[in-house]
Amino acid sequence: MQLSSPVLAVALYSAAFAACTSPGNASQDASDNSAKTSYAMDSHSFSRPEEAVTTHLELDIHVDMVEHRISGTATYDLRRNGGDSVIFDTDGLTIERVTLGDGSEAKFTLGESTFMGRSLNVALPKGMDKVAITYSTAPDAKALQWLSPAQTAEKKFPFLFTQGEAILTRSWIPIQDSPGIRITYNAHVTVPSDLMAVMSATNPQEHSPDGSYSFGMDKPIPSYLIALAVGDLGFKATGKRTGVYAERSVVDTAAWELADMEKMVEAAEALYGPYRWGRYDVIILPPSFPFGGMENPCLTFATPTILAGDRSLTSLVAHELAHSWSGNLVTNATWNDFWLNEGFTVYFEHRITEELYGKDYNDMTSLLGYQDLLENIAQIDTSAHPEDSALLVDLAGRNPDDGMTDVPYEKGYGLLRLIESKVGRPKFDAFLRGYFDHFAFQSITTDTFKDYIRKNLLEPEQVQVDLANWIDKPGIPADFIIPVSDKFNLVDAQLANWNNGAAAKELATSDWGTFQWMHFLRHLPKGQTEKRMDDLDATFHFTASGNSEILAAWLEQCVKNDHEKAYGKLDEFLTTVGRRKFLTPLYHELMATDKGKAIARKIYGHARPNYHSVSVRTMDEMLLWVPERPVAF
Repeated sequence: MQLSSPVLAVALYSAAFAACTSPGNASQDASDNSAKTSYAMDSHSFSRPEEAVTTHLELDIHVDMVEHRISGTATYDLRRNGGDSVIFDTDGLTIERVTLGDGSEAKFTLGESTFMGRSLNVALPKGMDKVAITYSTAPDAKALQWLSPAQTAEKKFPFLFTQGEAILTRSWIPIQDSPGIRITYNAHVTVPSDLMAVMSATNPQEHSPDGSYSFGMDKPIPSYLIALAVGDLGFKATGKRTGVYAERSVVDTAAWELADMEKMVEAAEALYGPYRWGRYDVIILPPSFPFGGMENPCLTFATPTILAGDRSLTSLVAHELAHSWSGNLVTNATWNDFWLNEGFTVYFEHRITEELYGKDYNDMTSLLGYQDLLENIAQIDTSAHPEDSALLVDLAGRNPDDGMTDVPYEKGYGLLRLIESKVGRPKFDAFLRGYFDHFAFQSITTDTFKDYIRKNLLEPEQVQVDLANWIDKPGIPADFIIPVSDKFNLVDAQLANWNNGAAAKELATSDWGTFQWMHFLRHLPKGQTEKRMDDLDATFHFTASGNSEILAAWLEQCVKNDHEKAYGKLDEFLTTVGRRKFLTPLYHELMATDKGKAIARKIYGHARPNYHSVSVRTMDEMLLWVPERPVAF
């Protein structure tokens, strides 16, 4: 896309900024920002950073792949703000000892267990600013998924990955586990010699002969972005500062699929300033990973379900890359403000993909996202939590995972798209560039954002946007700009032909891509006959599709229409794939009928051990599941 002159000015300024800001200077800027931080009240952390806050972590751990345990020592530098103790978050950890900077034993107490875990309160003598905690994890630590060789692609070696968002890092590291608290870290990790360890930090590209690895993250990050993966990994570069980690049999396929990573980084930098994290790599995890991707700095963790064989699902990588600015660089201060991470990132993702793949691509993905938002809002329990369809939510007393719906993503994107339409894209781009620079390496609240955008964009441009209506009230605002897609209009014409009795082979679909097929399958009317479902599958081979998005959309229709011929594939898919985005609608549809409930219960009984705790929690609630003993329906 040819940039208009205001956007070009932003891009040129970005290049100049990148040239004069070395990683060392960026780290110094980050430290200065951290020192100025005031801390929002975080109802999901026991820590009291206004009294004593961690600033740096030295982590020395051993990973026992047999006993499913991580053990070692977490040593913290502290900044004292007048308190006589420092409080950490823990969940299921065994605390063996706590020592102070002078080597003496520290007095500590553990609080009562809650859904947030337990507090660890360490007494601090006057002048003491260092604490070392020796600990070990529980075998069922919520952040950790230990995979047997049979659960991996090559089926030779075990695998481990962590997932820290939102409040799970405390289950494998004793830490002040709040997104409003940022720390730097170094780590020394030992693993079996035939495996490789990688983290959200500087990473090796070759196996260490003795299984010993060292890592460094010199930019202050929130605790949920500390991540670890261990397996028989290979690495392949996709550009001068991008590359892919995966199991050895997967790495070439993954590198081909993600060949545009370097172009994505360049497009992102041209929009909103330099990429400040050094390298941008992706690790393709085994299929039990509960999310599409997780934006761990330097190393995005990603599901293998994006490996479609046609590079059609790589917008997920654009999303996780965009988090390097919105989320990792500027972070929500509490989980109530989660939309600040995700709404900005969805907007940024669309700008990257529009630059690389064109307006039609962006229109289709925007409309799919809007469809997801409508469905999500329709499923929200308005009697219990009507506020869950607002952008700013109050999650006190609840698991913050409850707020991780499509609302902060797609409604947040809708607000930014509305503002862009009112001020014009060049001015909005300049605003966003200034926003990321101004709040770099800081965690902010929604109120901080509102003050900033009013003073720096809305008031100078004399633009009216009802922020309170968008942010504080539930539902979809009347001024939401509904996406339109010419490509989907063509699909709708073929849906009309199908609904009027046309055979599958008579439909004009020869040039359709993934998103058009998703739109088609999502809008098949309920009540298809067995003959019609057979016709669709015989013509388009949905059940055999290697594209996870198409397959999942098809299987959902098979459940809605009780197409039993696909139930074997449904069982296989639900057993091998742990991505919550796919599990939730499929189990939801199964639970709609007595027959489906029986199928869901049977499948979940043997699939549950393959899922990460994040997915297990959601599915247990949906299926009213009691571990080891399903209830009668």
